[in-house]
Amino acid sequence: MDSIIFDLDGTLWDPIDTLLKAWNSRIKENELIKAELTRTDLEGTMGLQMDDMSKKLFPYLNEEVRLQVIKDCFQTEEEFLLKQGGNLYPHVEGVLQSLSKYYKLYIVSNCQDGYIETFYEFHQLEKYFLDFENPGRTGLSKGENIDLIMKRNHLSNPVYVGDTEGDFNAARFAGIPFIYARYGFGQVSDYDDAIEKFDELIDLFC
Repeated sequence: MDSIIFDLDGTLWDPIDTLLKAWNSRIKENELIKAELTRTDLEGTMGLQMDDMSKKLFPYLNEEVRLQVIKDCFQTEEEFLLKQGGNLYPHVEGVLQSLSKYYKLYIVSNCQDGYIETFYEFHQLEKYFLDFENPGRTGLSKGENIDLIMKRNHLSNPVYVGDTEGDFNAARFAGIPFIYARYGFGQVSDYDDAIEKFDELIDLFC
């Protein structure tokens, strides 16, 4: 194994409390929105791309309106995240510091362009990662973005760490092992290994 590629939401941090404040502050301006969102609402969209997220949260809106609402919320959430950040899972920085001594580290997340950068900036973790990718920047699926990271960085034997069925499918698409973060937001049908908390990666890989 030469590298570890991480999902972001539900794997490295839990941003939902901040996202909830941001999204609800924005949607209350739209008279077509029937109710404020809950934490459960957002948890159910983790790992989805923008179009699928909009359909799940606002199925009663037409496509054009749905996508505009999501874009507006994405813009607002970056502003909130830059000021408030998200909740890092316990020991994330220490574990990343240890892992980075032995492996090349990367992030591939189903997020908009600029989102990973806010994670880096607020928590000052960019120094541990060599590259990242997302569909907001490439227009590709998560599996295709993992494959892109592998090719761009000449990785021969990476693993992917994530918390949703979409993460599992993406890893399988890219032909690499999947490590399931059980503490995250999703349930998966299969995995190659699993962790109950982030610092178990030390025992697994070091």
